[in-house]
Amino acid sequence: MNLPSFPPSRLAFAAAALGLSCGLATAGPVRSVGPMIFTSADTLVVADWRAQELHAIKLPPAPPAPARAFNLRNVSTPIADALHVRPDRISFEDMAFRPGAELAYVSLSVDRGAGAPTPAIVSIDARGKVTVLQLGQLARTSAKIANPPAADRRFWRDIPEATLTVTDLAFDDGKLYVAGLGSGDFASTLRIYTVPFDDHATATTVEMYHPVHDQLETRAPIRKMAVVTLDGTPSLVAAYTCTPLVVIPLKDLVDGAHVKGTTIAELGWGSAPVGMVGFDAGQGPQLLLANSAKAADLMPVSAIAAAAKQPSLAKPIQWPANPLLGLKSTYLPLTGLARIAMQDAQFIGALRRHPGSGAMQLVSFRVGAFLRVSDFVNEYDFDGFEYRAGDPFRGAHQVLRTDEGYPELAARSAP
Repeated sequence: MNLPSFPPSRLAFAAAALGLSCGLATAGPVRSVGPMIFTSADTLVVADWRAQELHAIKLPPAPPAPARAFNLRNVSTPIADALHVRPDRISFEDMAFRPGAELAYVSLSVDRGAGAPTPAIVSIDARGKVTVLQLGQLARTSAKIANPPAADRRFWRDIPEATLTVTDLAFDDGKLYVAGLGSGDFASTLRIYTVPFDDHATATTVEMYHPVHDQLETRAPIRKMAVVTLDGTPSLVAAYTCTPLVVIPLKDLVDGAHVKGTTIAELGWGSAPVGMVGFDAGQGPQLLLANSAKAADLMPVSAIAAAAKQPSLAKPIQWPANPLLGLKSTYLPLTGLARIAMQDAQFIGALRRHPGSGAMQLVSFRVGAFLRVSDFVNEYDFDGFEYRAGDPFRGAHQVLRTDEGYPELAARSAP
């Protein structure tokens, strides 16, 4: 199969259009809040698409806290109350957990009925206490995002293209990796900043082959990503909408370059990534990719490394009967999620909507279990049930029922 290519003149134009230097921004107001990441225990970086800036916000110290599951079945109402608006006036943008503090930070857009939505960030602890960050009073440094998408372009009539200026953030070894869109023909862009911010950033345009669409894509941005080491090579593992998985060695992300990632998997059409986290639960490093409309994908980093050594996928799927290609992932019953983030070594935190009320929940999934038993009613939950000798679920039920706030049921499954 012959894949399309682009003439050198267009590649040169794309590199020149990046505008690779980026200045430190003066301290203006935070105009919007989107993707977030902690680069240290006290520094929260948040993307501001309206101002076309990244803000590194310095937070006051927080006391250390032990790992503890979140079981907040409605955070929409207490967050709205703290912001003095109705729950239907807030839109959830992103979530990040503060290292060591067991605090979830949530970025929000708040519709106050006049003009553009106002930005807000709140912290929430496992008891449900909501604290609103006073963004105008916290110390911060900011960096400009060079060559953002055109302000007047829209998707589906009312979605500004500029909202995709930053789609995800990853942090590794003092470097902040910023995925999103830029200007020009090759819109899909990876920007790299040094933290703390200085007066320069690099930018690389990216293309990849998408087996569902059977085409090279240069405009679709990376949606979720993680930095991992694959057989000694630091690499970016990136997931796109509808859902190709792509590997890019970090050494290829040279200022002004145009790179083609290696597509190692097609994980299923008709869904969008909502979170990618990495951990080691005793079976080696793993990546977990959560999706908007299908089960989550669990993938050993060793398998990703092996797949990255093979040629990039270059043939389309057979739609709809055979939707998957390349690297095989393990199905996990994590669905209906809006965002996930690593809470600590024991838990993955998640924002998800209650299917009946529509309220946003903030809950934890234990690493290794990857489900909440309180989401199900089965034989084990009936009064009078007795575990048979050696039942392998008994200990797991005791741990998960305790995590999820049901000590009386945990006692029933105790040895």
